[in-house]
Amino acid sequence: MSHNDRILRAVRGEPLDRPPVWMMRQAGRYMAAYRALREKYPTFRERSENPDLAAEISLQPFRAFAPDGVIFFSDILTPLPGIGINFDIIESRGPIIDPPIRSWEQVDRLKPFDPDHSVPFVRQTFAILQREVQQRATILGFVGAPWTLAAYAVEGKSSKDYTIIKSMAYREPQLLAAFLQKLTEMVAHYVCHQIECGAQVVQLFDSWAGQLSPVDYERWALPYERLIVEKVKAVHPEVPIILYINGSAGILTRMPLSGVDVISLDWTVSMDEARQQLGPDVAVQGNLDPGVLFAPPEVIRDRILEVIKQAGDRRHIMNLGHGILATTPEEHARVFFETVQGLG
Repeated sequence: MSHNDRILRAVRGEPLDRPPVWMMRQAGRYMAAYRALREKYPTFRERSENPDLAAEISLQPFRAFAPDGVIFFSDILTPLPGIGINFDIIESRGPIIDPPIRSWEQVDRLKPFDPDHSVPFVRQTFAILQREVQQRATILGFVGAPWTLAAYAVEGKSSKDYTIIKSMAYREPQLLAAFLQKLTEMVAHYVCHQIECGAQVVQLFDSWAGQLSPVDYERWALPYERLIVEKVKAVHPEVPIILYINGSAGILTRMPLSGVDVISLDWTVSMDEARQQLGPDVAVQGNLDPGVLFAPPEVIRDRILEVIKQAGDRRHIMNLGHGILATTPEEHARVFFETVQGLG
């Protein structure tokens, strides 16, 4: 049985015969096996909060494609009920938080986060993954960053322009700061919990921080990202943390100030330009456009090889620039994995 720590070695800057590869949203709707399970268990929280189901969904792409990383099936909103913010995920609409968080009274009522009490299924899911993966891949955890969690909680749902939370930032900055601080405490605790349960790497999704101007990113997202990293590293200094922000080209050089180990790039910046801006000592992840997976296989291969060539032979984890799209042909996902694996 082979021991596979390619992701950890890539983060450390060790030379590798090929980059490690995994895929954001690699467990999900593009897979026939997932759709069949969804038919039987139709609600997202039922699938993600049942340890056997969550582990099975996490393992579906591992069995099919043998990626170098297995990310546990969950959602960035999962810990919110543990502090008193309930949510639902509607298949056609996305997350819904009702009532949204918009007052001092609501923020003051938020509870301390106790993961073993509020998300007991997380420990159980990681235990199954450890047993099944048997060190043949790196097990990844993930969390949402405070700005992105606040964006969902204040807006009450997904948004195109985030006018409600931005209005709060300008009109009630102390309220937003107090809310972000409470979310920061929760997220840092949750990251440590995932590591203690078995996560070897944790990805921090600040997906909607790319909606902020550089000056607002420095005020409303970066300090809280940095505080989470500091809190986690004080306890688990050896565990790599990856930061992903969608639409991050304008704030790319600011992202390493968070203290994370890896910058995950979306596809709006070319890999070689990102390398020039970040320097060779910053590990990067990404950044194939998920839309490329609708192209013919030979085009997919060419675009993957272009990304890998531009990234260089160290400190690169091959991935998409965002999550795989639901209508992606499953065989094209296979081309993605096999192209990278064939370089070794």
